[in-house]
Amino acid sequence: MKNVNGLRRILFFFVMFFFGIFCFWLKELDVLRTDVRLLPICYPGYVASKAAALISNYSRDHPIFLQMSDFFWVKNQSYYNLPYGTNGSEDVIMKFLAFANQNHFPPEIERLPCKRCVVVGNGFRLKNSSLGDVIDKYDIVIRLNNAPINKYQRDIGSKTTMRFFYPESSNFNPHFDTNPNSLLVLVPFKSQDLRWMKIIINDEKRGGKDFRFMPRVVWTLGSQNIRVLNPYFMEVAATRMLNHNQTEIKSKPTTGFLAITFALHFCDLVHVAGFGYPTSVNDTEPLHYYSSETLKSMDPAHDTLQEGEILKMFMQHQVIQNLTRV
Repeated sequence: MKNVNGLRRILFFFVMFFFGIFCFWLKELDVLRTDVRLLPICYPGYVASKAAALISNYSRDHPIFLQMSDFFWVKNQSYYNLPYGTNGSEDVIMKFLAFANQNHFPPEIERLPCKRCVVVGNGFRLKNSSLGDVIDKYDIVIRLNNAPINKYQRDIGSKTTMRFFYPESSNFNPHFDTNPNSLLVLVPFKSQDLRWMKIIINDEKRGGKDFRFMPRVVWTLGSQNIRVLNPYFMEVAATRMLNHNQTEIKSKPTTGFLAITFALHFCDLVHVAGFGYPTSVNDTEPLHYYSSETLKSMDPAHDTLQEGEILKMFMQHQVIQNLTRV
C-alpha cells in the first residue's frame, strides 16, 4: 500500500511539473503573439518587391516632396496639370518653395533600417476597435484630412507622423490633432491651394473669390512642418492603380487611397486601419468614426467601389494588411 501511495505521489509530481511547464509555455507564446501584434516584423524591401509585380513601371526613384531643384531641369518637366502634375503651376510652386523649402523627413525617420507604416483611415469601423495602442507602435503613422484625434485615442491612437490634407480638409486642430514634429503634407489639386497655404503660414490677409470656399484656419505651426506631396503619387494612384483616363482628370482618388499609394512607394511594411465604406443599400451606417454623416454625403468624384476592389487585391497578394474588419 505504501508503494502504491509513493507511486501516486511521484506521478502527481510529474503531472504537476509538466503542467507547470505547459502553462509557462502558453504564457510565453501569448506574450510573443502580443509583441508581434504591437510591433510587426519588418523585412527591408518586402513591400517594394510585392508592389512592383502589381503596379506598372513601379519606381522609388521619385522625390516624395516637391523641392526647388525639380524646376530647374528640363528633364523634370511635367506633362500634367495639377493634381497629376505641375505643368502650368511652376511659378506659383517656386514662389511657395522659396520660403517653405523643406523636403526631407526628420532624422529619426530617415535612419530607420525598415519602415513600419500604418495608414489610418477615417472609417466608422474604427469606432470601438481599441486599436489605439497598436497604431501608436508603428514607426510611421499616416492620418487623413481633418480626422480628429482628441477624445478618440483609445480607438485610433495619438501618434501622427504625417497628415495628408488639402485646403478644404484643413480644419483640424494642430494643437490636439498633431504632434510637434508631425509633417503636414499638402496635396495640391490646383495652384490656388499653394497660394492658400502661403497665406496660412504667414497669417496674411484672407480674401478674394479664389479662397471663398477654403477654411479660415489659423495655425501656429511654421513652414518647417509643411511639405508638398509630389503629384507623381496622385498620377500613379489615378492612372496606374485605378486606370483612370490619362487625358481627362475627372474622377480623383480619395486622400486615403493616395496615402496608401505613397506608403507602397516609401515603406517596407504597410498596414491599414479604418478603410471601407458602407454598402450602397446601407444608408444609415455613419461614414466616419467621429461623425454621423452617411454615404449620401460622399463626394461623387470618388470611385470608392473601385478603390475598395483594388485594396482587396493588394491584401490578397499580401502587399498590405488590414487591421480592421473588411
